[in-house]
Amino acid sequence: MMQANVVDMQAVKQQAVRLARMARDEDLGQRGDITSSLIPGEDQATFRLVSNEPGVFAGRQIAAEVLSVFDGRIRLKWMEAGRDGHRLDIPAVHLATLAGPERMVLSAERTLLNFLQRLSGIATTTRLYVDAVAGTGAKIFDTRKTTPGWRVLEKYAVRCGGGHNHRLGLDDAVLIKDNHLARVPIERLAETVFAMVTEARALDPKPAFVEVEVDRLEQVEPLLVVVGIDVILLDNFSRGDTRAAVALRDKRGLRGKVQLEVSGRVTLDTVRAIAETGVERISVGAITHSAPALDLSLEQV
Repeated sequence: MMQANVVDMQAVKQQAVRLARMARDEDLGQRGDITSSLIPGEDQATFRLVSNEPGVFAGRQIAAEVLSVFDGRIRLKWMEAGRDGHRLDIPAVHLATLAGPERMVLSAERTLLNFLQRLSGIATTTRLYVDAVAGTGAKIFDTRKTTPGWRVLEKYAVRCGGGHNHRLGLDDAVLIKDNHLARVPIERLAETVFAMVTEARALDPKPAFVEVEVDRLEQVEPLLVVVGIDVILLDNFSRGDTRAAVALRDKRGLRGKVQLEVSGRVTLDTVRAIAETGVERISVGAITHSAPALDLSLEQV
């Protein structure tokens, strides 16, 4: 069976630095932080990073990189609660302590919080979905519905929330979507997909997995005879058709060999019922594109 995609942490840190530089330049402009420049001398100061609402924390792996873009002298000490994936069940949780030149910490404050609040919001939303399907055997996956430039960071945050990463981009896995097959009649579906799968399997390096999307139940059975498909994606299926697709797959003895994934109109209110149909994967764009930021703050001690 296919190997799951995992975001490379080195890539996450490198992208965090690139984005932090852009954010720094955007914030400081041509003149720098003119307010903080009014603070006399090189006074040192200590700040506490605090969570102001319950949620799941994410961003520990990139916080030092973001701060280094402003000033390498800013020191960061993490508390036990400041672990990636840690549940923050009460407000006013002390996550970390920052110490360094007061001017530079104040200049970096908003950029650091923007990163950590965004990532923690995604981790928090992801955990809500993961908890909702607990015990069903289904896993929550992200999608490519990410903020441009932020994909590897947002997918890292999904993992902090207990979710799983789908393909990272168009270049690492094959997903034959309905638009790729729009002009293919049902009687030629298996033949056409088999040719595409065979070509995909011959690529070097091989794609992480091969997945085929269907948007109606009648397309499922023809694909079950195609060797080389790892996942069949059921797009916008009704609950009844989803159960029927699971039954067709299981009847052919393909459970454990071909996974079924559901996408489209998945919400916290519906995700449990979807998971109980017997599918292994549920992809949810909302965990990245619609996650509200978690309220964090930096307070001088």
